Amino acid sequence: MKILLTGGGSGGHFYPLIAIAEKLNELASREKILDLKLYYMSDAPYDKRMLFENRITYVQIPAGKMRLYFSIRNFFDLFSTATGAFFGLISMFFIYPDVVISKGGYSAFPAVFAAKLLRIPVIVHESDSSPGRLNRWTAKFAVKVAVSWPEAADFLPKDKTALTGQPIRKEILHGDKEGAYDFFKLSSSLPVILVIGGSQGAETINNTIVDILPQLVEKYQIIHQAGLNNIEDVTLRSKLLLENSSYSNRYVATPYLNNLATRMAAGIATIVISRAGSAIFEIASWGIPSIIIPITNSNGDHQRKNAFNYARTGACEVIEESNFSPHILMATIEKILENTEKLSAMKTNALAFSTPTAAETIAQAALQIAISHEN
Repeated sequence: MKILLTGGGSGGHFYPLIAIAEKLNELASREKILDLKLYYMSDAPYDKRMLFENRITYVQIPAGKMRLYFSIRNFFDLFSTATGAFFGLISMFFIYPDVVISKGGYSAFPAVFAAKLLRIPVIVHESDSSPGRLNRWTAKFAVKVAVSWPEAADFLPKDKTALTGQPIRKEILHGDKEGAYDFFKLSSSLPVILVIGGSQGAETINNTIVDILPQLVEKYQIIHQAGLNNIEDVTLRSKLLLENSSYSNRYVATPYLNNLATRMAAGIATIVISRAGSAIFEIASWGIPSIIIPITNSNGDHQRKNAFNYARTGACEVIEESNFSPHILMATIEKILENTEKLSAMKTNALAFSTPTAAETIAQAALQIAISHEN
């Protein structure tokens, strides 16, 4: 039995596929499926370690990105798209999987295009409340469509679309409080603010957090994932601002949070400040109130739509970038953390929104389709 995963370009595409792969391997072991082989087709491996740990064979193909704005790169990427479609078809023919699971994104096009031509069943998963262009097209011939947001179903075929939620890797599905305060060298007597801006960080969020650091550390503790590109600047500026502060030990800046650090940060965080991508679903699974700052010019305005759809659940507050200032952020943090009743309600609403079984649901559907196709 062969199952091929595709999608990429960001962790929001890649890591949900890894969560599904984890469940596929678990289910295969439980159901005594001895010949399961997993493949990942994309233009870059994204995280080689995760592919290796989940016994996934990487298949590299070129892919071109079609931007919605004028760019000379669109012209050159037409050739990459055509080349990717050609090599994707050849690779798909020789692998000939029993089912393809696509997360969308430009790098998934060669795989889903080949699957359509070769009549290989496709399952689509859409993470955003407004589906991307490729997923809307793929959904027309896919056998199953899974969505993380109920709003996404309005754009997709009703007869084969199901609300599953977002697949989350088992390592970060829940927080882990044990040893976390010692790990970050923080105190258990004060609230902890966790700031996450994705693997590359978020410069707007970084700058605003640093601007109000002297006020924040007077009452709170901060774990700040600043991103690999920004950590040096954030570290220098924060040291300068907290140079004469007796509370400088209440601030921890890090370029990246690995799985262990993410679990521990989630285990002690009182509130999370984040962008409006796939991190929303991780925050919800931890049951933590949040302040969401969507990117203004995200593709299809999906971050803004995600943020306000999540806000309707009562689990977060949204600050748009046009209103995002040190004063407003500080006031919003205080409004949540100093209102015990509001904090408790937001936790309850976050957990109610979470879908911890999403990866298993999609994996089970994939195995059923694969068995049927194999037969």
